[in-house]
Amino acid sequence: MINKRLLTLSLLAAMTISSCQNDKKEQPKNEITRKPTNHKPSSQSQESHSPKSNLNTKDHIVLSKKHSPNTISCDLDGDHLPDTVKIVQNTDNKKYGLEIMFGNKKVEYLGMGKEILGQGFDDIDWVGVFEKAPKGEIYWNNVNENGDIMSDEEVKESDKIKLPNDGIFIHQEEACGGGIIYLKDGKFEWIQQE
Repeated sequence: MINKRLLTLSLLAAMTISSCQNDKKEQPKNEITRKPTNHKPSSQSQESHSPKSNLNTKDHIVLSKKHSPNTISCDLDGDHLPDTVKIVQNTDNKKYGLEIMFGNKKVEYLGMGKEILGQGFDDIDWVGVFEKAPKGEIYWNNVNENGDIMSDEEVKESDKIKLPNDGIFIHQEEACGGGIIYLKDGKFEWIQQE
């Protein structure tokens, strides 16, 4: 009887040790290896949206832990498939940007060391507000050439933009500065917001 108990305890101990050793395997990292895609805006090459110009080099891109939220769902291209936009960081140069995964699985990158839509910045480290800008909302560039903020009354109706699909609203938290990124005719556009 004692031998059966010892045998049972020995088997249980061996199984426990074996299962604990399996748990020590390296956990998967929250890391994405960038692969070149064919989704290109009509006015810019894919290279301008990639974190690096060398498409043969694997860039290590991780989901931002600094930003919350760091992921939104929207329909940027109007195909009625959910698109996912994430704030990510290139671990090689430490710069933040957007990873846009369309519903058809094509991927675009903005930022992470490449200038974003001619706006003079290549890193969105400063973003504090990250939201969907809903389809059909009306926006306008609300800063004039002198850098002054313009009111609704100062903007011509022809300069107001009704979003054809959802957009991406990024803004500095509790400060001025940000904008809306949206697709128009297959090309990313920027609407300046304060």
